[in-house]
This record gives sequence, structure tokens and C-alpha cells, in this order.
Amino acid sequence: MKSNQKLNAYLKEFADICAITKPMTMHIARHTFATTVLLSNGVSMEATSKMLGHSSIKTTQIYGKILETRVGAEMEMLSAKLAKPSNEVALPGKEAK
Repeated sequence: MKSNQKLNAYLKEFADICAITKPMTMHIARHTFATTVLLSNGVSMEATSKMLGHSSIKTTQIYGKILETRVGAEMEMLSAKLAKPSNEVALPGKEAK
């Protein structure tokens, strides 16, 4: 297995080749993968935690951040589910439609 230092050196080479001026390290790569690739595409916090090899989901919750776009997308999904006729619920004193 390669050392963290060696992987960071490879990432720096890739950044230089691609003219990326931001710093690149394994820590940044893992964080970007977790937030940009996994969480922002709807992968659960639990699955993300497993993929990153965290023994506790608390580690992932610190590592990952809830993205505003994800909150909006989940609210849209909820609205769509609640708008479906099959989800109508009878209120006290009234029958469901």
C-alpha cells in the first residue's frame, strides 16, 4: 500500500498536469468524493460512512456536510409524494378520498 505522502505527491502531479491551482490531498479528495459525488447525488449518510470505512457514522457526519441543494431536492420529493392521491390520509371526522 502506498503511503499518504506518496498519494499526495501523485495528486499534486495530476493537479500540475491539469493546471489545477487548488491544493490536492487525499483528505481533500475523500471529502470531495463524500460531499460532491455521494451525498449530493442522494447516497445516504449510512452508505457514505461505509464507503469511507468509518467505524462510526458520527465521523461521517462531521466529514460530510448537508448541502442546501440536497435539502431542496428532498423537500421537492416530499412534496411530490404528498401530492399523490394514493397518499391521501383520512382526517379525524372525514373519510379519505
